[in-house]
Amino acid sequence: MGMFDAINISSSALAAQRVRMDVIAQNIANANTTRTENGQPYRRKVVVFEERKQSFADILTQKIGQAQSSSYGGVRVKAILEDPSPFKKVYDPTHPDADQNGYVNYPNVDIVTEMVNMIEASRSYEANVTALNITKSMITRTFEIGK
Repeated sequence: MGMFDAINISSSALAAQRVRMDVIAQNIANANTTRTENGQPYRRKVVVFEERKQSFADILTQKIGQAQSSSYGGVRVKAILEDPSPFKKVYDPTHPDADQNGYVNYPNVDIVTEMVNMIEASRSYEANVTALNITKSMITRTFEIGK
């Protein structure tokens, strides 16, 4: 593992968790949106992560012998998917989006679940900031050894 691989891994995790927090915030903001552009209620979105693979250039460099160690990938956002769970039906015949029986479809967003997910993403972000700071501190101290 190279000296800067840990920084690259932590920075990829920071970027991925930031996207996750943005999507969670979007879910919370649209928790009561009963009609979107397609005429349906807002559908909750979920972020899917995957391991960040090495680039083609990294693999080619290793294969022709210019690099001795493999670089580590980190994480990236693979996709942002819509949650297929059913909408919440609420009886409100006065609502403009009520059906002929007086029921309104509300988004499949649960505020409590979203807040727990936001706390988890925030803690993961903080943990990666801590790992990044420790790595920077170790690199700085390495340069001070010869003094």
